[in-house]
Amino acid sequence: MSRRFTPKIVTANRLREGDVVYLTADDRWSALHHEAELIEDEAHAQMRLLHAAAQKLLVVGAYLADAKAGPNGPEPTHFREEFRTRGPSNYHHGKQADLAS
Repeated sequence: MSRRFTPKIVTANRLREGDVVYLTADDRWSALHHEAELIEDEAHAQMRLLHAAAQKLLVVGAYLADAKAGPNGPEPTHFREEFRTRGPSNYHHGKQADLAS
């Protein structure tokens, strides 16, 4: 018996800075999780992942992450992805510094 497909987003890390980024429906890489394209079809998800993996000069480590629809866009469903939306945990820099300003 096959599993039901759960919605996904494509995520990766920027090659130069290492920041977590998300693939949007208009083929941009955004640092904001809620701007990611929520993919509800397995074949489309695989095509988007291949598209992301081919962008070797921009991103590294692209993969599909579970997500769910939220009022402002996709929301993470796993603690690892929730953690990745906040940035590094050792001190405030990157996204954390931007939010504190």
